Amino acid sequence: MSKSTPERTRSGQFPSTHWSRVVAAGGTVGPKARESLTALCGAYWYPLYAYIRRRGYSSEQAQDLTQDFFARILEKGIFAEADPERGRFRSFLRTVCSHYLANRRATESALKRGGARRAISIDAADAEVRYARELAHELTAERIFDRSWALTLLGRVFSQLSSEYADAGRAETFQALQVFLTEGTRTISQAKIARRLGMTEGAVRVAVHRLRRRYGDILRREIASTLDDPAQIDDEIQGLFTALET
Repeated sequence: MSKSTPERTRSGQFPSTHWSRVVAAGGTVGPKARESLTALCGAYWYPLYAYIRRRGYSSEQAQDLTQDFFARILEKGIFAEADPERGRFRSFLRTVCSHYLANRRATESALKRGGARRAISIDAADAEVRYARELAHELTAERIFDRSWALTLLGRVFSQLSSEYADAGRAETFQALQVFLTEGTRTISQAKIARRLGMTEGAVRVAVHRLRRRYGDILRREIASTLDDPAQIDDEIQGLFTALET
């Protein structure tokens, strides 16, 4: 995995990320901070859905509570609730959601009166398919959240990388080489891939190296968008891959 740092600006400073813009806004969500937070919520709603489901709520309840929760954190003043840990968007969401569920009586009343406030789009069918897979691991709600977060993030990285290759007219190359992102040479040899793509084995080695390096770059960029401090990237990577070991 690449150990390169995120791209810096000409001034030498790390570029502003989604979460750093939100944190900088404090208790007031301006247009830019709200746009950034909405993007993060839309990308990472599933881990919260799985967390709420594991806390004992039905699929329908989890949908409503997830929607209502995100609507609430998009409102003013909510950031103060997670101040000690808000450097990581992942920690912010889980901490505030735990508080939210602990005080859900008022939430239930609001849901009964007018229904959940829709802040993001939730694919309920897909969520339940994914959640059914999580149940096989018999994890706590907290560990399911971390594992789901890691899988969601890696899925986004993989999708972005696939799109880059497709846009460059190299979709077939990506399809052939993607196995090396997860399984190395255990299941298929580079020589076999070379024959399939009409390339030399040396060219395939170079292509695999570039693929892995680009994967690492996108991974770090995606993680950086959920952190306030870029210095936390390596720790976050380690934590997320640890969550996948269960």
